Amino acid sequence: MRLTVFWQRMADHFGAGYAETFARDHVMSELGGRTVDKALEAGWEAKDVWRAVCTAMNVPQENR
Repeated sequence: MRLTVFWQRMADHFGAGYAETFARDHVMSELGGRTVDKALEAGWEAKDVWRAVCTAMNVPQENR
């Protein structure tokens, strides 16, 4: 998954403004105690981060 697709999905689910805030501030156990931003900086694949977000935030199956 390209980062542009990842960020579009984040914006579609959370809204453009909140997606950035969520990515910066929300620490997730599914990402090893990291935020989305920190996981991506650490080298996690965007698709794996998106899957973790989907799991943690109960993103509907049709939006995954």
